[in-house]
Amino acid sequence: MVFLYLSTVIPCVWFLELSLLQAEPPGNVSSGPQPDFLAHIPIAAGIDPENWVAGLEQTMLIVLVLGRWLMPKGDMSRDQLSQLLMVYVGLGADILDIFDTFKEPEVKTKRAVVIIGLMLFSWALMQFPLVLTQTQPPKGDSPPEAPPSFTSCCSSEVWSLLLTVGLQDGPFLLYRLYLMIQEQVLNQLMIFFTCKNILIVLLELYRIFVVQCEQQARGLGSDRCAALMPQYQTQGEGKEEKEEEEGRREFCGEQSCHTAMEEERQRGNKGEEDQRSVQV
Repeated sequence: MVFLYLSTVIPCVWFLELSLLQAEPPGNVSSGPQPDFLAHIPIAAGIDPENWVAGLEQTMLIVLVLGRWLMPKGDMSRDQLSQLLMVYVGLGADILDIFDTFKEPEVKTKRAVVIIGLMLFSWALMQFPLVLTQTQPPKGDSPPEAPPSFTSCCSSEVWSLLLTVGLQDGPFLLYRLYLMIQEQVLNQLMIFFTCKNILIVLLELYRIFVVQCEQQARGLGSDRCAALMPQYQTQGEGKEEKEEEEGRREFCGEQSCHTAMEEERQRGNKGEEDQRSVQV
């Protein structure tokens, strides 16, 4: 459902942004005509075309978050769904900043830079249909088993981090660095989001390293347990044999004691009979 919605909205965003690119600069909008795609919309009269397009783009991301909230949550718990929605809000704020770079004087007249930005925008939206940003289940709850081919090298958390780096943070970081170095686009928001992307990429790579180390440690622990199991089994069998032997010895000892007591009784009875016969 989310993919179908994005497949209909992304071409509209491309059309609107490319139409703004062909229109007059924002400073001359009041003196010139509006673009053709807004000329026949009654509500667009008296509204800046750039503000109109920005409102549509922001509404699109809000609809994505609300739609994912209202959709069936499937196997996710409410805690996981709420955290997933908060992640979506943070991703949407970072994606919307790409459109603010199109308003810079150094960028808005360069068609190639705008097209690359739109391609990154479309590429980043592909992570919304993939529900791989789920958090780990609470302790005590066993996570759902995944296919062996999927978890053979990495866990689901590692795949989600890799997708986030590859679909959004990594490409956005390279794009913003290009704008800052090559196009000389320097402002507070650009510097802030560039530093944010650098920190997120570093933290996600560190998290991937930690998760992989923990997974390998668990694998080594399971291998050691599997190697020690035969030893424990042999030790347990030897211990059981010893206990059985001790039990037999105790049982035999008890029986020997009983037989000795019976023999003593018989001897005592026989001695009494002999004494009686002598007296008689």
